[in-house]
Amino acid sequence: MAYTTINKGSNHFNTVLYTGNGSTQSITGVGFQPDWVWLKDRDNANQHRLSDNPRGATKYIVSSETSVEATEAAGLTAFDSDGFSLGSNSDFNGNTAKFVSWNWKGGTAFSNSAGSNGADLACTGRVNTTAGFSVIKATSDSAANKTIAHGLGAVPDVIWAKNLGQTYNWDCYFKVLGYNASLILNATNTTRTGAWGSNAFTTTTFNTQNNYSSNNGYEYIYYCFTSIKGYSRFGKYEGNADSGRNGPFIYTGFKPAMVIIKGSDIAENWWIYDNKRNVSNLVTRGLYPSANNAEVNYSAADAMNLDFLSNGFKIKSYDGALNGSNKHYVYMAFAANPFVSSAGVPTTAH
Repeated sequence: MAYTTINKGSNHFNTVLYTGNGSTQSITGVGFQPDWVWLKDRDNANQHRLSDNPRGATKYIVSSETSVEATEAAGLTAFDSDGFSLGSNSDFNGNTAKFVSWNWKGGTAFSNSAGSNGADLACTGRVNTTAGFSVIKATSDSAANKTIAHGLGAVPDVIWAKNLGQTYNWDCYFKVLGYNASLILNATNTTRTGAWGSNAFTTTTFNTQNNYSSNNGYEYIYYCFTSIKGYSRFGKYEGNADSGRNGPFIYTGFKPAMVIIKGSDIAENWWIYDNKRNVSNLVTRGLYPSANNAEVNYSAADAMNLDFLSNGFKIKSYDGALNGSNKHYVYMAFAANPFVSSAGVPTTAH
């Protein structure tokens, strides 16, 4: 049996680095037209800016804050065939500043009317079933426990949700934490319960948050993921606080291109690591989705690092942010290349 259906992860997710010019420029090298672009100024304490195709270019939201959707005409101005275009706004394109962009391919246009596929509410978006990813936009109504189609064709492992019109927290669902549990992307909080209503998620729909009924008429955006063998994996691990930085190894079945980590029972920041800001081990350059801080390049002695390995990643830390004793952490991992190709042949871990 083939191990993976995706032999090249960068056909669906890719990290691209660029330097701002303070004017206008087109960023290329993504390898596809992105439907979700997440940008961060690495040099300065500026906001994370998240733009997606369903909401349209010039619209953005911020991962580290509760702020509503905003429009920036000089921000991300277009989704292009091999990347995206930028205006002169400094949070997107500050002169001489180094930026990172994380890019996902959403695939085909998607729409589902109320009453179709078991969904109570209508929605639109982009869906990439090959890569297990969709971006869904829907509008709330006056009732709780409503369902929305996600288009994945499999039960979601992760959903990140943001109310676009009110200053509400991000709600982040992880299946491994159990039904109705949630983490807050814009905060360091531990897992909270009672966020996602009473309907179980299915291969066609997910349930709205419990606060939906009090927010009638507001648009929400949802980033939905399901694991694809050899390309993406969403799970959890338990820390050991090893003083020699011999933390747990987390098997993914591929060499990671990107890893996101959050403690579920310890109040610590979210973390993002990728294979472009560090092209070899140790993976030392961290950014916090839950804060606007500039990038931190940790030394080996700082013990806030990872190793990206051919079939997973290893925690090289004893700090509670990544590896507290008997503490638990959720992760999201996307592949650079699979451990075994679709032809059943071991690949070279680049």
